[in-house]
Amino acid sequence: MLGLTRTAYRAQHRALAFQAALFGEAVRFAATRRFRRRAEREIARLLAARFEALMARDLANVEAGLYPRRLLFQMPIAAYARRLPALLGDLPRVAERARRRHFRDLPPEVDIGVYPAYYRRNFHWQTDGYLSRRSAELYDLGVELLFGGTADVMRRQVIPPISRLLAAREDRGVARLLDVRCGTGRALRQIAIAHPDLELLGLDLSRYYLNEARAVLRRRRAVLAVGNGEALPVGGGRLDAVTCVYLLHELPLDARRRVLAEARRVLRPGGLLVLEDACQPADSPALAGVLAQFQRDLHEPYFKSYLAHDLAGLVGEAGFTVESVEPHLVSVVVTARAG
Repeated sequence: MLGLTRTAYRAQHRALAFQAALFGEAVRFAATRRFRRRAEREIARLLAARFEALMARDLANVEAGLYPRRLLFQMPIAAYARRLPALLGDLPRVAERARRRHFRDLPPEVDIGVYPAYYRRNFHWQTDGYLSRRSAELYDLGVELLFGGTADVMRRQVIPPISRLLAAREDRGVARLLDVRCGTGRALRQIAIAHPDLELLGLDLSRYYLNEARAVLRRRRAVLAVGNGEALPVGGGRLDAVTCVYLLHELPLDARRRVLAEARRVLRPGGLLVLEDACQPADSPALAGVLAQFQRDLHEPYFKSYLAHDLAGLVGEAGFTVESVEPHLVSVVVTARAG
């Protein structure tokens, strides 16, 4: 059974990686009106090695009992196939927006004044930014294609620290976890499958993405609310764990610091913080050029600042004790404890 699982899993991800590579070339062409040169051979080899290491880690986590086997095959292929024509049909709009550098192109019916200034833009040149149902429905598919079918694999690398925390708990009561900027709920769904007894909370600025998260989570136990990670609607010392997946690189430095301070405030002493975000030169120096290109191609206005300020260092400044920094393909997972 284990051998069949390994074979099926690797076949799935190699097929996804090939399809995503084709899509990636189309996106780069649409965004820049020309094909960019391929990465240097050594970078390509490094990324290929990291891809293999990520798959090996994913399988090893299952073998170690850190999350269930079913997560290896939980990608909603049929739903993504239905949404692919809409995503492809939207590419010309993305291309025109990128050509004009029109990052303020947002739905006119949305009152953007209720959002922080840094949020009033269309990150990645995506249509409607984070402020429409259409954007929420297409987001996960676009991210999976951009990252070669590994987005969910990278997301679930936040689960092993949670599994270890719960296994070591002496208090057998219900543990509470908050996912800050839960988006469409892909990370929360995987956490819920791995740990169905956890009391889950999800927070996001976009009600459209929360509506998609409700559909993704279905009937799994989770409370979802509109809110800002800079002012968490939770009392101090109430939570056992806080996760934050792919948020901090989209924030200016002062907002990053406020989010970390809020996470520290709401965690119990010894509580767990698990951050996942884009890798940085501090943990992946060989990818510095790739990371800089990502910033230029996909309209990430705060990415330069994010790369310049070591994530683990900011976590330490916020009063946490950093336990581990683990790169996974083009992401990094930072695990820390509240004092």
